[in-house]
Amino acid sequence: MDGDLRGRRQSLLSGAVFAVCMAGTTLPTPLYGLYQQKFDFSELTVTVVYAVYAVGVIGVLLLAGNTSDAVGRRPVLLWGLACAASSAVCFLSATSLGWLYAGRLLSGLSAGLFTGAATAYVMELAPHGGGSRATFLATAANMGGLGCGPLLAGVLAQYADWPLYLPFAVHLALVACSAAVLLRLPETVGERRPLSTVRPQRPGLPPRVRAVFGPAAAATFVGFALFGVFTSVSPSFLAQSLNVHDRALSGAVVALAFFASTAGQLVVGRVGLTRSLPLGCAALLAGLALLAGALWWELLPLVVLSALVGGIGHGLAFRGSLAAVAQASEANRRAAVISTLFVVAYAGISLPVIGVGLLAGPMGLEGAGLVFIACMTLLVSVAGLYLLRRPVPATEADEARRT
Repeated sequence: MDGDLRGRRQSLLSGAVFAVCMAGTTLPTPLYGLYQQKFDFSELTVTVVYAVYAVGVIGVLLLAGNTSDAVGRRPVLLWGLACAASSAVCFLSATSLGWLYAGRLLSGLSAGLFTGAATAYVMELAPHGGGSRATFLATAANMGGLGCGPLLAGVLAQYADWPLYLPFAVHLALVACSAAVLLRLPETVGERRPLSTVRPQRPGLPPRVRAVFGPAAAATFVGFALFGVFTSVSPSFLAQSLNVHDRALSGAVVALAFFASTAGQLVVGRVGLTRSLPLGCAALLAGLALLAGALWWELLPLVVLSALVGGIGHGLAFRGSLAAVAQASEANRRAAVISTLFVVAYAGISLPVIGVGLLAGPMGLEGAGLVFIACMTLLVSVAGLYLLRRPVPATEADEARRT
């Protein structure tokens, strides 16, 4: 009993560290308008600054996604916190656009180091028999942390002084506390190897994972693409088209999508993996339709509803995908396989966003958004039909229902 209690406490603490790191990656979201005024750059530049983050994430996942399987979880997570702290320092020192690029790149490096390693770490610290709860905790820490970033920055920027500095100073303090917590948690990798044994990994999967990875990756790509647009351009749309200049409200709308994703993840344990993936695709389709209506009629309530419904769809698809892939992976390959899934996720969160930024100039933000929605609607429809025809194996669903 004491061991179970200790395992739950350690798993929760590692989840809190995970959330702090991820909060830093979305902290600048409601502040981009202020940076545009300060440094005088275009909407395309906003999306490029945002996408630099994804470049950092994907680079780490490809080059070092399996590092924690070799050297241990804690060293990799400490490196991730160091990158997060460096990113905050860049934003605190920002006197030109170059500082923003550097800060976003370092933020991407921190997220890349954390995504696979922290997800595996939270699951491994959980007591025996708590694997499904730990999967939820890991994904909830990821999404919840991403949601806390714009909410914290928006509130501080709207109601406190120094809007471009105070959010990053607060996050820097939280990172320092997280490092102290992490140093007190145990290592979960038993047989560690030197860093020199780690080799860059090409996107690849063990044969036993491939059957579930295809549909899981398709659903993940669409969900993260929708989130990418929300976090990069929705504050500009709210300000330019809806005349909403309250940064706390702007940050809250973005945060709602991430918190709704956490709620959607909680439902997976009830509906099972077999149904959660196609249901997630259906909810994502509804979220895209609501976003199209918001862009066409310029209505704030539809923006809020699209964040809520699309976030729930993302949560259903994301937790279902992660659970299916993690359960199909061998323990010594789990972090590497999870990292490969996140490569797909961050491709979804970056490439469509850059496309929207390129089209925003000639077509306007609304027109570019509608083109994006049309493309994602086609993709999510194909993914949903595929998942109905080839569902995740029943053994995976049985595990989720034991939550």
